[in-house]
Amino acid sequence: MSQRPIYLDCHSTTPVDERVLNAMLPYFTQHFGNPSSISHIYGWEAEAAVKKARETIAVAINATPEEIIFTSGATEANNLAIKGVAEAYFSQGQHIITVQTEHSAVIDPCNYLKTLGFEITFLPVQKDGIINLKELEKAFRDDTILVSVMAANNEIGVLQPLAEIGAMCRERDIIFHSDSAQAIGKIPLDVQAMNIDLMSLTAHKVYGAKGIGALYVRRRNPRVKLASQQHGGGQERNIRSGTLYTPQIVGFGKAVEISLETQATENEFLAQLRQSLWEQISQLKGIHLNGHLNKRLAGNLNISVEGVDGSALLLGLQPIMAVSSGSACSSISTAPSHVLTALGHSEKLAYASVRFGIGRFNTVEEINQVAEHFVSTVESLRKQAVMV
Repeated sequence: MSQRPIYLDCHSTTPVDERVLNAMLPYFTQHFGNPSSISHIYGWEAEAAVKKARETIAVAINATPEEIIFTSGATEANNLAIKGVAEAYFSQGQHIITVQTEHSAVIDPCNYLKTLGFEITFLPVQKDGIINLKELEKAFRDDTILVSVMAANNEIGVLQPLAEIGAMCRERDIIFHSDSAQAIGKIPLDVQAMNIDLMSLTAHKVYGAKGIGALYVRRRNPRVKLASQQHGGGQERNIRSGTLYTPQIVGFGKAVEISLETQATENEFLAQLRQSLWEQISQLKGIHLNGHLNKRLAGNLNISVEGVDGSALLLGLQPIMAVSSGSACSSISTAPSHVLTALGHSEKLAYASVRFGIGRFNTVEEINQVAEHFVSTVESLRKQAVMV
């Protein structure tokens, strides 16, 4: 059996950490109760496990357990936050501000709201992928009810100035939502210090399982109202009905716990691997780093390559490495990355881009092998292009 390619697509998803899996397994078989069934021990066991995970996730972002609403992932959390605010605060205004480089799970709900009469301002970004706070200030209106800005970009890894944005929103009594799916466990998050009112989270970007996420909903100073988008059994404070997926929730809590314990040392390790990779491949001419050099996730490196065809580049890399050219959620699209075109790239250069998502299980040896193959592939493709 041939060797599998080196996995460097951790912004798409991460493997489940074995410690997370071990924490989850008993809740599939031994402790399989429904946490809403509080009349017997099976339900009590599940309820206690959910409570513990809820507390762990709340502590991670400086919230209270009651403010954590479990969802099926960050996409549902984003939809619940954006549509929920739009419906609940409709009488106060119909203007929403977001950013051109947001994930489609934010952009698409906003575009949907446009069909209902809402006005959406999509802020541009600077060449480094970070918004200009003066542009945000200009965009505020008397009828603005929501600002949605992601913490860490899923393609280029840049970190937005959440605390500054939060302060601007709080000063104007505008609700601030942040899609923090890529950020949880990787960078410090504090909903109080950052004045964040709604925060979307997911487990599978931080070595938990797919299919589980959460939405932080502020309960005081101010209390944020949300119109439920899913009705049924009244779980999760009637905000998100549906039987809680106990094994996934337990795993989510464990994944966050591990990431918080190892955040500083892991980030240092990932940054070293990223720097090594960048130093080796940047020796090639015509290599563009996408996003701010330092204000980015430690394990993210996104580059564009001049003089090669994007499809041929990915095809040439495939035998050795598993990487992507952009968001996994839009990888089936034939359009270039909207994030990279927002940076000012031509469509051709945006197509010829590679996102490296380095994770905790990668090694120095793997990075060196990847760099060597990347350089040789680009050189080969450029020679072929000249011959043609």
